[in-house]
Amino acid sequence: MAGTGRKWLLFLLSLIATILIITLLVDIFEKQQEARLTYIKIKELQPGEPDPAEWKTNFPQQYADYMKTTDTETLFDYSKYGRYGGSEAFSKLEKDPRMKRLFAGYAFGIDYNEERGHMNALNDMLNIKRLGDKKPGSCMTCKSPQVPLFMEQYSPAEFYMTPVKELVEKHDFKHSINCADCHDANTAEIKVTRPAYMEAMERRGTPVSGDDHDRMRTNTCVQCHVEYYWQKDDNYLTFPWDKGYTIESIEAYYDEISFADWVHAESGAPLVKIQHPEHELWSTGIHARGDVGCVDCHMPYKREGSVKVTDHWIRSPLMNLTNACLTCHREPENEMRDRIIEIQDRTYHLLDRSETAIIDMIDMIVAAQNAGATDEELTEARSFHRKAHIRWDFISAENSMGFHSPQESVRMLGDAIDYARQGELSALKLVHKYGGTLPAKKSGDLSMLSK
Repeated sequence: MAGTGRKWLLFLLSLIATILIITLLVDIFEKQQEARLTYIKIKELQPGEPDPAEWKTNFPQQYADYMKTTDTETLFDYSKYGRYGGSEAFSKLEKDPRMKRLFAGYAFGIDYNEERGHMNALNDMLNIKRLGDKKPGSCMTCKSPQVPLFMEQYSPAEFYMTPVKELVEKHDFKHSINCADCHDANTAEIKVTRPAYMEAMERRGTPVSGDDHDRMRTNTCVQCHVEYYWQKDDNYLTFPWDKGYTIESIEAYYDEISFADWVHAESGAPLVKIQHPEHELWSTGIHARGDVGCVDCHMPYKREGSVKVTDHWIRSPLMNLTNACLTCHREPENEMRDRIIEIQDRTYHLLDRSETAIIDMIDMIVAAQNAGATDEELTEARSFHRKAHIRWDFISAENSMGFHSPQESVRMLGDAIDYARQGELSALKLVHKYGGTLPAKKSGDLSMLSK
C-alpha cells in the first residue's frame, strides 16, 4: 500500500509539473506573439496624414503619450527637474533683460520665448510678435506635418517663398508637429521628411538613404533640431554644415559667404542669430561617440505588457531618469540628477559671465563711436563682437544648457568671454585715442584695461 501511495504521489506531482510547464510555454508563446505586433492596423490612413487624431485608432498608446506634450508647467516641477528649459512658455527677455541689448536691432530683441512641447509648436510660432506679415515659409518648415505635403504638391522652393500668413490662411496650415513628421502613415516606418537635412547630408557625402534603423531614429530629430539659415535671395532653407559641425566650422562657413542676420543697432557689428543647435553640440559630446542618440534619452523604450515600445511622451530626461539614464548609468537616481544639474549650473554661470562681457564690449564700442572712431578703426572690435556673440548664442539658443556636450560648452563660453574682452580692449584704445568718455562700468574695474 505504501508503494502504491508513493506511485500516486509521484504521478500527481508529475501531472502538476506538466501542467505548469505547459501553462508557462503557452504564456511564453502568447507573449512572443504579442511582442511581434508593433501595432494593429485597423484603418487605412492617407499618405502623410497630418491630423494626429486620425492616427489614434492604429496607435492609441503612442497617441496618448504624445498628447502629453500639450501640457506645460503643470508637468515640470523646477524644484525636482532643474531650473533650465522645461515646457513653460515664459519670456526670455523678461527673465534676462540683457537680451534686449544683445539682440538690439533684431526681432529677437522684441519677442523671444521659451518653447513648449511639440504639439504647441505651431501655435507658439504663429503668436510671436516678431512674425509679421511677410515672414517666409522657411521659418515654418519644422512646425507642421503639412509642410511635406505642400512640398510634394508644389516644391520646397515654393514653400520657402510663400509667406507664413498665406500658408495659414490660404492653405489651412493648422496641425502642429506630430506623427507624420517622422513616420509613414501605414507602415509606421521611420522617415526623414525635410529636404534641407537631406541636402546637407548629401553635400557632406553621407546621404541619409544609407542609414540604418537606429540612425534613422536620430535623423528624425536632427532634421529640425539644428542651426540653419535661409538664403537672402530666395529664402531657401540651408544648414551651414559644409565645413563641419563645430562652432569654428559654422563660423568659417558664414564668414566665407559674408552672411549676417542683422547689423547690431548699437555696435554696428554684423551678427549671426543661432537657432537651436542641439545636433551640432551633441555631435561633439560623449553620447554621440557612444552612438547614444536623441530618442534613447528623450523617447526611451518602455514596456506595455510584454511589448517594448518607444515612449512618445517626448520630454526632458530629468523627468524620466530610470528609463532615460539608468539603463546605462548604474548609480542612484538622485546622484544622476545632481550630476546633470551640476553641469547645467556650471554652464549657466559661464553663460551669465559671457553676457556681462559682451554688454561691456558693446558699451565700449558705443563709447568709441561717440568719441569719433571711424568704421575702419572699429573693424577689429566689431569682429570680436561677431565672434563672441555667435559662441554665446550657440549655447544660449541650444536647449540642454550645456548637457549635450559639457566640455565643448565650457570651451565655447570661455572663448566668448575672451573675445568679448578683447573687443572691449580694442574699443577702449580708440576711446583713449579720441579722448572720449568711458562708459559707466557695472561689472568690474576698468583700471587694468587702461594700463
